[in-house]
Amino acid sequence: MTSDYLVDVQHVSKKFGKKRVLEDIDLHLKKGEILGLLGPSGAGKTTLVKMIAGIDIPSQGSIQVLGENMPNLEVMKHIGFMAQADALYMELTALENLQFFASIYGLKGQKRKERIQQTMGLVNLAEYIKVPVHQYSGGMRRRLSLAIALLHEPEVLVLDEPTVGIDPVLRKSIWTELEHLRKEGTAIIVTTHVMDEADKCQRLGMIRDGKLIAVGSPSELKRQTGSSSIEEAFLVFGGEQK
Repeated sequence: MTSDYLVDVQHVSKKFGKKRVLEDIDLHLKKGEILGLLGPSGAGKTTLVKMIAGIDIPSQGSIQVLGENMPNLEVMKHIGFMAQADALYMELTALENLQFFASIYGLKGQKRKERIQQTMGLVNLAEYIKVPVHQYSGGMRRRLSLAIALLHEPEVLVLDEPTVGIDPVLRKSIWTELEHLRKEGTAIIVTTHVMDEADKCQRLGMIRDGKLIAVGSPSELKRQTGSSSIEEAFLVFGGEQK
């Protein structure tokens, strides 16, 4: 790798037809760091993480992950991606879903069995592993999607609203695991609307109307705006509050 960054986003803009949804975004993510993307619905967060994960391409600018320009199929094997919409096979059981995605990631034999058990234990679904996914609640499907994203122990983890519909106790355990993964060197990007989750990130990128209005650690952003909370800081950077 020619850079210290596992993820390097440079001057990225994105248009859909004539509509510009992202404008001149610069973001960087190091090993062992959680970067939170904070902004209202429609701000462009999902579009940005899809491009980082290699699912979409920028109209302008460049995105490198693990030192390679995206999209790159080989690099995508080292990325764990959890989308807002659950990409699950509803007629299959959770186990069958996990086995399918494990095969895509090249996990085999005992290692595959161990990772399936570990990730299902993390999201508190082990007892439902043989239940067809169409019988799962929305929150259970989110948890299964997270387990799938973690299966292959990715170097870069991209999570789009991972805790929506998940109860507070499990949400806390998921963030405990994310912190554990960070300490082991995983680079993690999380989009969120939840302010206490934003405070758990090492750095935050605040996005509004497709533009990056602020980047820094939660404490830096609060200090720069004289704010007592991330929510208040966001309003100051966005121009609603002085």
